[in-house]
Amino acid sequence: MHVDRGHDELIEDWEQFATSRLKYNFNFELQRREFCKLLGGGLMVFLSVGDLLSQESGRRFNRGEESPPAIAAWLHIAENGSITVFTGKVEMGQNIRTSLTQHVSEELRAPLTAIQLIMGDTALVPYDMGTFGSRTTPTMGPQLRRVSAAARENLIDLAAQNWKVDRSRLVATDGKVEDLQARKSITYGELTKGQELVKLVADAPVLESPSEWKIAGTPAPKVDGRAFVTGEHKYASDVVRPGMLYGKVLRPVQFRATLKALTADDAQKMPGIIVVHDGNFVGVTAPDSADATKALQSLRVEWSAPQQTSEATLFQDLKNSVASAAGESAETIFQSGSIEQGLAAADRSLNETYTVAYIAHIPLEPRAAVAEWKDSKLTVWTGTQRPFGVREELSEAFRIPLEDIHVMVPDTGSAYGGKHTADAAIEAARLAKAAGKPVKLVWTREEEFTWAYFRPAGVIGVKSGVRRDGTITAWQCDNYNSGPAAIRTPYSIANQRITFHPADAPLRQGSYRGLAGPANHFAREVHMDELALAVGMEPLEFRLKNATDPRLRAVLQAAAQKFGWGREKSAPKRGFGIAGGTEKGSYVATCVEVAISKDSDVHVVRAAEAFECGAIVNPAGLQNQIVGSIIMGLGGALFEAIHFDNGRILNPRLSGYRVPRFSDMPQVEVEMLNRTDLPPAGAGETPIMTLAPAIGNAIFAATGKRLRSLPMVPNGLPE
Repeated sequence: MHVDRGHDELIEDWEQFATSRLKYNFNFELQRREFCKLLGGGLMVFLSVGDLLSQESGRRFNRGEESPPAIAAWLHIAENGSITVFTGKVEMGQNIRTSLTQHVSEELRAPLTAIQLIMGDTALVPYDMGTFGSRTTPTMGPQLRRVSAAARENLIDLAAQNWKVDRSRLVATDGKVEDLQARKSITYGELTKGQELVKLVADAPVLESPSEWKIAGTPAPKVDGRAFVTGEHKYASDVVRPGMLYGKVLRPVQFRATLKALTADDAQKMPGIIVVHDGNFVGVTAPDSADATKALQSLRVEWSAPQQTSEATLFQDLKNSVASAAGESAETIFQSGSIEQGLAAADRSLNETYTVAYIAHIPLEPRAAVAEWKDSKLTVWTGTQRPFGVREELSEAFRIPLEDIHVMVPDTGSAYGGKHTADAAIEAARLAKAAGKPVKLVWTREEEFTWAYFRPAGVIGVKSGVRRDGTITAWQCDNYNSGPAAIRTPYSIANQRITFHPADAPLRQGSYRGLAGPANHFAREVHMDELALAVGMEPLEFRLKNATDPRLRAVLQAAAQKFGWGREKSAPKRGFGIAGGTEKGSYVATCVEVAISKDSDVHVVRAAEAFECGAIVNPAGLQNQIVGSIIMGLGGALFEAIHFDNGRILNPRLSGYRVPRFSDMPQVEVEMLNRTDLPPAGAGETPIMTLAPAIGNAIFAATGKRLRSLPMVPNGLPE
């Protein structure tokens, strides 16, 4: 079985996971000296790892317990006024480099242009579990705000000492401290010049309220945006090392295959070719990528693989395999009241099944890594969401200490949850170790389609009951395999039973944008429309009837208003749909209009989405996230699906796997609800949740056909 659990689903295990690794953090004095040597004099702000863990886990260490002594460095202000900030989060196109810089700028009172973020470098940044789960904004944002506020207060104290004045007459602004009475100022760099200053954050400083933000909360331009547009920016696939070779890995003909025979004579005769064979692992290195490909193609191999399942029986196989799913049992996520009593109290009841196919991540940049060994120490440049996780996987693979491994993450060309694992890094390191030189390995698009993991397929059953007045009396949801994310209904229902059933999956599976959230929202929000129809209620009215959460009601009403819901009625070949939901602390609702062509093609004409994630840090960045989610969601809703048979992927190329095109794009309208009374929540996942069910509901309104499987129209509207 090829199964990779989504790391987002392991957040509950964070405390045990992180605490066991505290020994790998730097000693405070050693780290202080090394950082100051690297960056020169100036102010360095440190934070205890115990406080770091409280940020990541949502729990403070009990002061009566043994508190971790390790210290991590977060911010440095140099003598020239430049500000360097360290974070284990990584940039994958979601623009957190900009929003995190805004957080620092806001609290430090320094220009955005003076701040540089060092991200995802395991030799420099504090330990971080990874960039996933929409957790960067709600966890790393406050962390950097706190560090920056502490630095600001320390600089004011330093200026007061230098000038021998009361600090109450001093303010920090625009990278300097001003004396309002004497009308003089001193820059941060001048304050720290010639000194080695260390600030350990102990008590939490007062942070600026979102309602008072001046830099955060504004549509700041993308940091280093020109470099991205002009191609000057370098990704992992652009890294070049002196004497570097290029690597390729031989892939089996099927999953679960074992190597029976290998003949490499032709490849070994080629100039500069090194063939690496270790068990089932076979790879080559060459002076250039073309020669590596040629050498790989010259290998003669024989594989042996067992008979495996196909997509034709996928959904039945998932349900049948539940009892034997790697020793796991069903997990009741939530239960209240009695389903039996709720169904007995209902005037109408429904029992429907919804399915979702495997889909691929399709990152713009396939997996890539450069590995270099020197004095038994390993350095790897790779695109990943988990630099410290990759470091750990490398340590386990090569049985070397973590401190002998350095992982650097150049900004990554998208991931969508698909780059948690160290596959390419381990392969590049194996080849580099055998060749004795640095090796670059870049997966082909076909490798990315075949050997990366997929969004889990799943079967979701919903049984429900409803009274004639529209009150839902019972809600039972059973999810097989796709996952428990966003599985609970946000509607107020007295009698509920929500269960996740792990299954033996035929394909390797793992995190995908929103995890199982899009699947669970699809089943739930389509079923909500089916219930509304059963009692003759209008879909929005029905939702509001059962929604007591004011944030959910707000996005439903905002989306409806933006879209003009109810101004026109659905008609044959033209329909309107709505869906709402919540996940990761944010709320979303989507309205769509679809049109059906004479050839039964479905086109999404218009989409309006309302989104609320607390206080907005960067409105321009948030709008891009929402629109990007809508574009990505079109594929999974309408036509994206991995096809497989007997351990082989049948459509491992973009020519056979359709993604959204310009011609598929609807008119998109976005309404962002800025709740400055609430802390910011992440926005990388939730905006994708409600597009598919809104489309499904619109298709039904236009055609009378209820589609309960994703993708809904891979070959046009079914007969």
